[in-house]
Amino acid sequence: MLTKLTLLAETTAPVEEIAQIVRAEHGDPFHILGMHRVKVQGQPGVAVRAFLPHAQNAWVARQGVHQATKGGPGGSESVQLQRIHADGFFEAVFPGETNLFTYRLRTEDGGLHEFEDPYRFPPVLSDFDIHLLAEGTHHRSYERLGAHVMEMGGVRGVAFAVWAPNAQRVSVVGNFNWWDGRRHPMRVRGGSGIWEIFLPGLREGDLYKFEIKGRYLNYLGVKADPFGFYAELRPRTASIVYDLNRYKWNDQAWIAERQTRQALGAPMTIYEVHLGSWRRSREDGSVLNYRELAGQLADYASQMGFTHVELLPVMEHPLDESWGYQTTGYFAPTSRYGTPEDFMYFVDSLHQRGIGVILDWVPAHFPSDAHGLAFFDGTHLYEHDDPRLREHPDWGTRIFNYGRTEVRSFLWSSALFWLEKYHIDGLRVDAVASMLYLNYSRKEGEWVPNVFGGNENLEAISFIKGFNELAHQHHPGVLTIAEESTSWPMVSRPTYVGGLGFSLKWNMGWMHDTLQYFSTDPIFRRYHHSNLTFSLLYAFNENFALVLSHDEVVHGKRALLAKMPGDYWQQFANLRALFAFFYAHPGKKMLFMSGEFGQWNEWDASREIEWMLLDFESHRKLQALVGELNRLCRAEGSLHQIDFEYTGFEWIDFYDADHSVVAFLRKGSAPGDHVVVVCNFTPVVHHSYHVGVPEACFYREILNTDDTRFGGSGVTNSAGCQGVHIAWQNQPCSLQLTLPPLGVVYLKPQR
Repeated sequence: MLTKLTLLAETTAPVEEIAQIVRAEHGDPFHILGMHRVKVQGQPGVAVRAFLPHAQNAWVARQGVHQATKGGPGGSESVQLQRIHADGFFEAVFPGETNLFTYRLRTEDGGLHEFEDPYRFPPVLSDFDIHLLAEGTHHRSYERLGAHVMEMGGVRGVAFAVWAPNAQRVSVVGNFNWWDGRRHPMRVRGGSGIWEIFLPGLREGDLYKFEIKGRYLNYLGVKADPFGFYAELRPRTASIVYDLNRYKWNDQAWIAERQTRQALGAPMTIYEVHLGSWRRSREDGSVLNYRELAGQLADYASQMGFTHVELLPVMEHPLDESWGYQTTGYFAPTSRYGTPEDFMYFVDSLHQRGIGVILDWVPAHFPSDAHGLAFFDGTHLYEHDDPRLREHPDWGTRIFNYGRTEVRSFLWSSALFWLEKYHIDGLRVDAVASMLYLNYSRKEGEWVPNVFGGNENLEAISFIKGFNELAHQHHPGVLTIAEESTSWPMVSRPTYVGGLGFSLKWNMGWMHDTLQYFSTDPIFRRYHHSNLTFSLLYAFNENFALVLSHDEVVHGKRALLAKMPGDYWQQFANLRALFAFFYAHPGKKMLFMSGEFGQWNEWDASREIEWMLLDFESHRKLQALVGELNRLCRAEGSLHQIDFEYTGFEWIDFYDADHSVVAFLRKGSAPGDHVVVVCNFTPVVHHSYHVGVPEACFYREILNTDDTRFGGSGVTNSAGCQGVHIAWQNQPCSLQLTLPPLGVVYLKPQR
């Protein structure tokens, strides 16, 4: 009990508050620690109080006064602090002193140490900051919360701030205070739930966490900083003080051109990469760091003709096997590959080579690791309290409470953080469908309807719209991309017309139907012809990105090449045909690493992709085809300028299921600009095959997947074809082609 506290000397401090300090239960340590005006025998005075558990003796070293007081170590006036409580509560009283003064503390604990008292410094955050943070409208809350190297009153140190509204006490703990939660308890700012403290003398590289004593259930947790900029390498979990403001960027030319390069009518071919398994050290198989990866990936993506790379999540995460999709550090690039500055160098290097960088971002859910966001202050703070809203049934993770303004602000700030501090060009939002539907992956009775009785997550919808509005408002030209697998309408339409506001939406239906078709033996493909054609019924309902993603080459689904039927040659021919159909279909393109050279095995994140396959001609030639497709997609306006409107596409023939042949036009924005695409998805050569075309001009074959330089058998139309004025397939003219086996040809008019 507080009344039984044993004191060693008289004190001006309230006994109850001394007990709370000693027991690490005080919610406002600045009320008692530091310097305070007091009454001493009815007269004014000043008292300095400190809690120094490891000190044998302690002194107040008054600054600016150079007369040494007897009994204290010299240098400036020093007055010994009296030990008030055995656990280390000290006080020095200055009777008759009416003005507060500057001082430092000195301790004897095996040696003499002099340091600034954190409890003599004023609040760091302004009242306006607190107001904006509390109402969730501080869209760059990472500039105020977390840990920031700064100077206060001429003293260098680190300012800490964290949101924990249901905490009784919050302390900064770290390697600088023996991880002792009694040493540096923070002040709470009114009813905002925001705790802060400035710790003088701390510097970049110091390790820290927040020790949180909750108001309920005798909760005591030690949490990593939700806004931490850097973290220890797993399995360690402490946050690391880091200054993000030193790096000098050299990507001004890219940033100036980005809005044009990422316009909806610009070419976009994205290379999806998991940094830990793209390339590894040749010596010991260890992962490469951001700086090593920067040069190699920039060289490769540039050589292959990709316009962008998309990284599986690089935000800090505890479990390698999650590939980054169970995020704990929403403001920290993972330390697996280096420091935040190293990651800045990585992005900068790709930009200087003209390659955009897209990050996968996961605001849908987070893991329940003890050091993370889950049950943060002894309550379900970031997640819902109701388990029917809180727990994700598929992944065993926690779902964000999007109805809470501070949580929305946290996630919005995370999005803007990556766009601003790391110059990221786009965010691909993972698992959007799980955010939109309250009954996602849940049975009847396991979910809670919205206020209108429906299954739509109204708070998540509002959050998503707000995210897209902020991203596009503050950074015109950046991309926001939805991984959304349902028929939710207007995902990639502006919010002002009722859409969700994304730039692009992954076309999961196309990926499923197309891979199912190509996995089928050609003899049976005539019965699955609609798998090829169905996507054009909805292709222009959204701004679609066609993807052949990492999700399709894991968990028993087989690698792309291994999905293909037939013998060795036919498997490569099928994959070449798939790629050519993929690049010709309306929509932006994304291909997961290793698909471009035909890896046989499923992707394994624990080891490097199988670059050794490029020792074999078939794999090198497949890689050459993908490089040529990237080049053509950039060079031919008809293959990228009108990806999202019906005016950019026209069927020539989609009826020839018996031969598994389709033919269509891709059209550019210039009058008459078009490419004829004809696909033969059987191993049978078709001679003198009639195809309708818009003009009776000469057509040059600009791509043939059966070309020997791509590993084909050499059945081509290398001499070109002359169109004639014979109407065919609803076109005014026609030409005769030789269709290669399991091959796709692109033809361009020559006038």
